[in-house]
Amino acid sequence: MYFLYSVLTLLVLVACAPYFLYQAIRHNKYVGSLRQRLGYLPVSFNLDGEDSIWVHAVSVGEVLAARPVLTELRKRYPHLRLFLSTTTLSGQQLARQSVPDVDGTFYFPFDWTFTIRRTLRVVRPRLFLMVETELWPNLLRECRRRGIATMVINGRISPRSFGRYRMVAPWFRRVLADVSRFCVQGQEAAGRMTALGVDPAKIVVTGSLKFDALQSAPVPKRGPERVLRFFRVALNRPVLMAGSTLRGEEEPVIRAFNRLRATPGGQGALLIIAARHPERFAEVERLCRHEGLATVRRTELAIDAEPRADAVVLDTIGELAQLYQIATAVFVGGSLIQAGGHNILEPAAHGKAIVFGPYMDNFQEIADTFLANGAAIKVQNERELEDTLLSLMGDPVRRARLGAAARALVVTNRGAKDKTMAAIAEVLPPAQPRSAVVRPFRVVH
Repeated sequence: MYFLYSVLTLLVLVACAPYFLYQAIRHNKYVGSLRQRLGYLPVSFNLDGEDSIWVHAVSVGEVLAARPVLTELRKRYPHLRLFLSTTTLSGQQLARQSVPDVDGTFYFPFDWTFTIRRTLRVVRPRLFLMVETELWPNLLRECRRRGIATMVINGRISPRSFGRYRMVAPWFRRVLADVSRFCVQGQEAAGRMTALGVDPAKIVVTGSLKFDALQSAPVPKRGPERVLRFFRVALNRPVLMAGSTLRGEEEPVIRAFNRLRATPGGQGALLIIAARHPERFAEVERLCRHEGLATVRRTELAIDAEPRADAVVLDTIGELAQLYQIATAVFVGGSLIQAGGHNILEPAAHGKAIVFGPYMDNFQEIADTFLANGAAIKVQNERELEDTLLSLMGDPVRRARLGAAARALVVTNRGAKDKTMAAIAEVLPPAQPRSAVVRPFRVVH
């Protein structure tokens, strides 16, 4: 079955080769990472062949979630090197810019036995941590063979993934058996893990690390709020933000914004759109201009000045979380289309009124908690999104109530980091400091 899996992944890669080639030519993606994805890390990456802890985070969201754990790992395992891998370019960029606690970052290798072995020979992990649900059969099998402990942290399984895993349940049960411990976000994830055949004794419900990650964000080198210097927005200027949007989500936001501008209180309003994928920045800019908005990119703004445009396209990585604090209301993208949703905790930490669509599979337990506590609004379609945003922008009392409830949930749900570190310590006990031994001098004649 492992051989068939490897063949299938190879065929998928070959089938997708034209797309990767296009992305490489058009957006310069994947070119610089191919050697690392084939397992070729430079010898200098771990020159002395020291043992390590290897943490894998797919993209930006997982890197953000991993940060509090990475900081604690550095403190509690100073004798081990600490490495972080990502799958996406944006995740790699964020890891290099904002995760100072690691000894090195690299791209995750293709899950073939020969590429995995090459990577393991250089990284030499004693523990491999997967953030959320990154289960790679060949890597897990090779770790088991080498006696390397493996853990899932901040684990979750979406309904879609759960259905796919059940289709290959007999084989997938063997894959899951290679994982030493599962730290999951909630009881729903724990139940799905158990249904797939995981020993309940291996499962620990820790809550979501993303609540703790909001506390652990490092202070940028040029000041904690440097991005705000490009947005010296007047206090009475309405600011509508759309974060992590995907194709098909910007249009209803722009329509709502144009309706807002037509109201007496919405004149002079500002729209900020942060597309999820960097290759879409130009597309979103063209879309805003097509809808009659004077549009600029964040990198074109003058420092210490107020944007005079109608719309700003956020074309940077890692600034969105800080920028949420100037928003009047926020739409979190990836949720109006079937993409699983994105993180609502960053605007919640700033006490903002949050709106999302019906597709929040990747954050279902968090989304349900927010809805149950009156801390967010869910809309079902484009028209409802337009109407809700327009209504919310004109209702300060409702915004304040939603924002206060959202911030309260963030504060009360922290603690996943400590539970996760306790589970890690059971799998890989921290080394105890050796007590000093004083030996008497001996005179040698």
